[in-house]
Amino acid sequence: MTSLKGRDYIETQDLSDAEIELLLNTANELKEKFRRGEPTQLLPHQTAFLLFFDKSTRTRNAFEAGMTQLGGHAHFLDSDATQISHGETPEDTGKILGSMGHGICIRHDLVLNEGNKYMRAMAAATNVPIINMQCDVDHPTQTLADIMTIREHFGNDLKGKKIAVSWAFAPSYAKPLSVPQGLITLMTRFGMHVSLAHPPGYKLIDRTVESAKANAAKSGGKFEIVDDMDEAFKDADIVYPKSWGVYDFMLARQQAKTKDEVAENQKACLAINAKYKNWICDEKRMKIAKKSAVYMHCLPADRGSEVTDAVIDGPQSIVFPEAENRLHTAKAIMACTMRERPF
Repeated sequence: MTSLKGRDYIETQDLSDAEIELLLNTANELKEKFRRGEPTQLLPHQTAFLLFFDKSTRTRNAFEAGMTQLGGHAHFLDSDATQISHGETPEDTGKILGSMGHGICIRHDLVLNEGNKYMRAMAAATNVPIINMQCDVDHPTQTLADIMTIREHFGNDLKGKKIAVSWAFAPSYAKPLSVPQGLITLMTRFGMHVSLAHPPGYKLIDRTVESAKANAAKSGGKFEIVDDMDEAFKDADIVYPKSWGVYDFMLARQQAKTKDEVAENQKACLAINAKYKNWICDEKRMKIAKKSAVYMHCLPADRGSEVTDAVIDGPQSIVFPEAENRLHTAKAIMACTMRERPF
């Protein structure tokens, strides 16, 4: 029987189809019990350390509330308030936390070639599961909730359904590449038609693109890259417009030594973003997709830039059920990796 006990959850690409189905089935069961008010204390007295290198709303609260509902305790750690800020290695941190608890969940997403590497280094040094709450390569807890939400809306058979994963303008900050990368690598496994759209310069990490191509070929789906938002939206069943940073600037950020250098990097990236303010999901663009199309976003969305209020608050938006599912998938991941069989 499929089991994930003791396994790390760093990229969905690391898991087999059967293991992903185990997580989804567990999330569905936990959601049903949550709605009925039934207790699900599957991890009594267990501790999960939540280590954050970046800000969070949905992810932190999904894991904290989720672990409480599972009967355990989630211990929040701000990396700046730990010895990590003084140079303690992921190996040493992992060995200590692993000896004190039952799982380590990490968000480390803003610098290319750092977050995923950090998680894998820690995973090699500790015996407890490492759960990726978002890194530079993938946001696997988000995309698992996304596929759960899509299935709730369209049914389990998603073959041939088209999802437009499009860049969108945002003036706030240069956002990580991990959400679109996670989407193209997971949705292609379900036989979907994935259309990735972005302006010049906003490429994704090569290995994620290659994985998407291979997954589509294996599942009978389709993967394409276009440079026009309208083209991606045409006849789409799902639209997922989301901002991310200019690849070269995101790569250069790892060379920044001071806060001023990071700020300059952000400023330069946002200046390029401003050239593409017309990449917005509005009512006119939604009409290019199918009439039955749904709008999705990992949140928070830059209202008035990535998307208009009329779309995100409109009848085609499913962003809030999508956000709720973050709770149920977080619980499923912890339950499956920290317990032999959830149910």
